[in-house]
Amino acid sequence: MIEKIALDAYVIDTLLADLVGHDRRIAAFAVYLYLWRHTWGAEASELCASHQDIASDTGLSKSAVQVALRHLRRRKLIETQQDFATATPRHRVLRPWRRKPSSR
Repeated sequence: MIEKIALDAYVIDTLLADLVGHDRRIAAFAVYLYLWRHTWGAEASELCASHQDIASDTGLSKSAVQVALRHLRRRKLIETQQDFATATPRHRVLRPWRRKPSSR
């Protein structure tokens, strides 16, 4: 059985052209989709995954994943936290195009 996940149209309609066409960061888009699949697509708030885990699962090199994650953090498309320097990072996918609910 093929599993389906929901993906915001913005990811394909805008983010694809922005990351791949404008920024020339194809790996960043691939990593974003991977993280989306394992967070929003799995109804989870974050994914605990090392750079090597992501590299193995996406077919990218570990250094390409590191550069992609750095770019995604700089663009405020993900947040990454580590409890200490050698801990496995926890990644959260952000959706800055979604408006925050008003505080009324």
